[in-house]
Amino acid sequence: MGCGTSATAVTHRETPETDEAVKSPSPALTMKAAVLIQRWYRRYMARLEIRRRYTWNIFQSIEYAGEQDQLQLSSFFTYMLDNFTQLNGNGPDLISQLLDPVLDPWFDRETCYKTISIPESYTGPRISFPLSVSDTNALLSAFKEQQVLHARYVLQLLFETKKLLKEMPNIIHLSTSYTKEITICGDLHGRLDDLLLIFYKNGLPSAETPYIFNGDFVDRGKKSVEVVILLFAYLLLYPDHMHLNRGNHEDHIMNLRYGFTKEVMQKYKTHGREILQLFQDVFSLLPIATVIDAKILIVHGGISDQTDLEMLNSIERHKVKSALRFPRHSLEQLDIGQSHRLGKRMRSTDSSHSSRSYTENHRTPSLRKRRCGVSRRDSGASTSSSSSSSSSCSSLCSPRTPSCISPQTYPSSPSTPHNVLQVPFLDSLCSVPLPSPPQQEQEWKQIVDILWSDPKTQEGCMPNTFRGGGCYFGPDITQRLLHQHRLQLLIRSHECKQEGYELCHDGKVITIFSASNYYEEGSNRGAYIKLGKELVPRFYQYQVSRTTRRLTLTQRVRVAEGSALRALKEKLFAHRSELMAAFQQYDQNETGCVSVGEWAKVLESVLRLDLPWRTLRPHLVHLAPDGSVEYQSSFEDVGPGAPLPQVAPNLAETLFRYRTDLEIIFNIIDKDHSGLISIEEFRHTWRLFSAHLGVAIDDSAIDELARSIDFNKDGSIDFTEFLEAFRVVHKLDMKEQLSQKMGRKKYS
Repeated sequence: MGCGTSATAVTHRETPETDEAVKSPSPALTMKAAVLIQRWYRRYMARLEIRRRYTWNIFQSIEYAGEQDQLQLSSFFTYMLDNFTQLNGNGPDLISQLLDPVLDPWFDRETCYKTISIPESYTGPRISFPLSVSDTNALLSAFKEQQVLHARYVLQLLFETKKLLKEMPNIIHLSTSYTKEITICGDLHGRLDDLLLIFYKNGLPSAETPYIFNGDFVDRGKKSVEVVILLFAYLLLYPDHMHLNRGNHEDHIMNLRYGFTKEVMQKYKTHGREILQLFQDVFSLLPIATVIDAKILIVHGGISDQTDLEMLNSIERHKVKSALRFPRHSLEQLDIGQSHRLGKRMRSTDSSHSSRSYTENHRTPSLRKRRCGVSRRDSGASTSSSSSSSSSCSSLCSPRTPSCISPQTYPSSPSTPHNVLQVPFLDSLCSVPLPSPPQQEQEWKQIVDILWSDPKTQEGCMPNTFRGGGCYFGPDITQRLLHQHRLQLLIRSHECKQEGYELCHDGKVITIFSASNYYEEGSNRGAYIKLGKELVPRFYQYQVSRTTRRLTLTQRVRVAEGSALRALKEKLFAHRSELMAAFQQYDQNETGCVSVGEWAKVLESVLRLDLPWRTLRPHLVHLAPDGSVEYQSSFEDVGPGAPLPQVAPNLAETLFRYRTDLEIIFNIIDKDHSGLISIEEFRHTWRLFSAHLGVAIDDSAIDELARSIDFNKDGSIDFTEFLEAFRVVHKLDMKEQLSQKMGRKKYS
């Protein structure tokens, strides 16, 4: 008993001490645990940030690659119009009706919309002119309810906007002395919800709440028509307090690729072409810059080393219907005969250099495509210092022409000055001084720089080869322009930023972007700027979403990352043949494997996307046991959406890669945008398409393809079904969906 009691007593005495030790650990142990948790959290957040950044890089690189494709396609169209009267019996006629449209005289009358009747069954908004606050409120309410404004009102609105814009200068000058604050918004890209949220948070446009919208109102989003109608309506209602700058997407050729043309034709099937033509006129009349208090310059893209605000103010901006159409300029303007008489005859040994240059110019279409980021008119800029360049460094991709019509390029001898051009004359070459660009070309370059350029941290000015148009301008270029015109700040848009805005060039350049969720749900915030009399910018961020707030940061990153990787895998699949050929050059023993470095080198050399391939490697390919890359696994997760007709070698891959270009050409031929074309029209589409790529496909192969996709044998082709056949399917997504269905059946 005594022993037992004694033991019990000891137990009771020790228990409180143990509890106290658990409740109050030593300070050293607490600090160690805190450090471990902090270290783990920092590593976790660092990995999350890496994923977020490479996801962003993937989205941006693919976006800019698409812009390069559009620039090259439009350059091809321009080349065809300027240099050829026919292509296989029917060439420029197919595209001139869009690029140089000729409309019915009915359209030229400003009262033509009055002949359009509004049926009693129409339940959308009804407005009257001049517009009142009740009219704009009616438009707001109707668009929130997914209603569409009648074509008669759209045409009348555009005619009134056109008349107003004709009276405006190229550069708008504003003063904060008449208002409390000015709100500046960036790209909207057809995101109606973003525009409505801005109006909700900041107030509707009025004399007390003036706005500047800095271009790119349309394309990409599904509500571009509604966005631009609202902006034009408020412009008509408050012309002194609502200001719109032109962006690079206020361009009818850009609208072909990025959705605005299709959206208009779907919403206005009867009068769509007239509405599109009027939009084209209105877009060309939009001002190209705004200056606040003579201190802050606002343009859509940026500047170059040759940006001249005085010249910009004197340009007849309505003549530049599209910044993608370079003014016609040929060797006819050069006095070749006189230069030949004054110049030296080239030695015969130079002919070997010429043949090598000719061979370089006749590479495969895919290689030509990657090398056309800088056109001939920009080549001189790379040979001299950017800061001392005497010509603007803006550029557009040169056209991809068929090999039978590709012009030969002739190299300069080592002693040839950079300001001369070697041109053929009779049986030799001669040196011809390069003429100063004509006025029209100088003005065009000024507008291209304003609409397409991007800032960079490096000094100087160089062609923007990543986008394919405009230039990169460094902090010295910014400082020079601000000092020259006694400005303090440059505000621009044009680039999506994760936080909605970004400062660079020591705070002298601000990028503002107002379309949230631009790439994917949760990918970025939108923002706008408010400026008061002190001219100190204040930033306001937001994010339109019905689901993002319910997702954690990790979930948002995972969703965006998955979308970006799917797009990148489609890119790999579209270039499969070219990638496999490059891989096999390193895999001489046909092992199916290359090193990680070789794999990354091949991807960058073929795709030119400037991505961190080593970081992305675990998401794209499998490793062999020895650590090498099984390069064929790059393509195993994606495949064709449907069995494809075997018409020509690599035809399916070509269609995958250029299906957007083909759709644009198709839409040009399909004048009524019905989605149906005849077999003959389909053949004409392919003639332009093959000329664009430099790929020879005979008519019999084209006809065989047309017959194979004309499933109902009615003599017409539904292009939507055609594109659906040439899409990419993600096999892993299908497996996940199948497993989810099986799981639901199992537990139901």
